[in-house]
Amino acid sequence: MIMSTMSPDRLEPRAVRLADWGVLRARGDDAQSFLHGQLTSDMLHLDATQARLAGYCSAKGRLLASFVVWRRAPGEVLLACSAELLPATLKRLAMFVLRAKCRLDDASAELPLWGLTGEVSGMPGSAWQRAEVAGGEIVRLPDALIDGQTVPRALFAGAVPPAAATPDLERWRWLEVTSGVPRITGATVEQFVPQMVNLELVGGVDFQKGCYPGQEVVARSQYRGTLKRRAVLLEGAAPMTPGQEVFHDADPAQPAGMVVLGASASGRHAALVEIKLAALEGGTLHLGAAGGPPLQPLALPYALTAPA
Repeated sequence: MIMSTMSPDRLEPRAVRLADWGVLRARGDDAQSFLHGQLTSDMLHLDATQARLAGYCSAKGRLLASFVVWRRAPGEVLLACSAELLPATLKRLAMFVLRAKCRLDDASAELPLWGLTGEVSGMPGSAWQRAEVAGGEIVRLPDALIDGQTVPRALFAGAVPPAAATPDLERWRWLEVTSGVPRITGATVEQFVPQMVNLELVGGVDFQKGCYPGQEVVARSQYRGTLKRRAVLLEGAAPMTPGQEVFHDADPAQPAGMVVLGASASGRHAALVEIKLAALEGGTLHLGAAGGPPLQPLALPYALTAPA
C-alpha cells in the first residue's frame, strides 16, 4: 500500500514548480527531422496533439538524457529534461545540426515547468497527449498509484498553472518514481541502455524508425536473447538518490544495480532501481552495501515484458 496519508485528496488539482526540470527548444523547418535522427522515438509523425517519451544515447547506446517531447507549432518542438543535463545536451546536439534548418536554445526561463496532479481542468484524457490551455500547454503523463488508485499527472509549461500552486515537491517526486517512467539525471548519465530502465516499455523507444546514435546497440539488446537487467520499484528505510548502488547479500563485492530516481514522503522511501533480474530470484537487496538498509519490492504499474 503506497502513501496512505496522501490518498484522501488524490484527485484534488495541484501544481508544483519543477525547478529541477528544464526545456530545450528546437526551431526551424528541419527541427523534427533533425530530432528524428538523434532520439529513440519517432519525431517525424509528432503532431500538435501528441507528446513522446524519448532517449538521447551515446554511440555506445547509453542514455545521455531522457526527454518528454511535444510539438508546440509547425517548426517548433519542446523537449523537457533534467535541468542539470540541459547545457551539455544542448551543446552536444548543436554539434550535429550542420546544415539542417534547426536552431536549438534553452527555453527554461521563458517556459517554466510545473507538475500537475489530480483532476485539472484542460488536462488531456490519456497519457502522451498535449493540449493548450489559458497561459500555457499541458502534456499528460502516465498515471501513478496511491493505495491502488490512479493519480493523474501532467507537465504544464507556462507562468501560471491551471491549479493551485503547492510547495509539496515530495509528493510529485513520489508519484514520478512510482509511475515507473525513468528520467536520466546527472548522476546516471551514460549508465543505462534504454531497456535497462524500461524505456521501451513506457513508449520511449521506436524500433521501426531509422538510425540514431547508439541504435545498433539498442536493437541488439532488444533482439539478442533475454534482457538481464531491468528497472524495478523498491522501498526501504533510508532515502535513496540517483546513482546510489544496490547490493545483493549473496554477492557483497559487486553492485547488483543502481538507483535511477528516488523519493521520500510521509516517512517512506522508494526508488526506481535498475537491477540484475537474477538478483530478484532470492536473497535480499540492500542500499549502498551488502550490509546496508534492506530493500523490499513494490509493484510497478506495468509488466516487465514487451507488449505482444
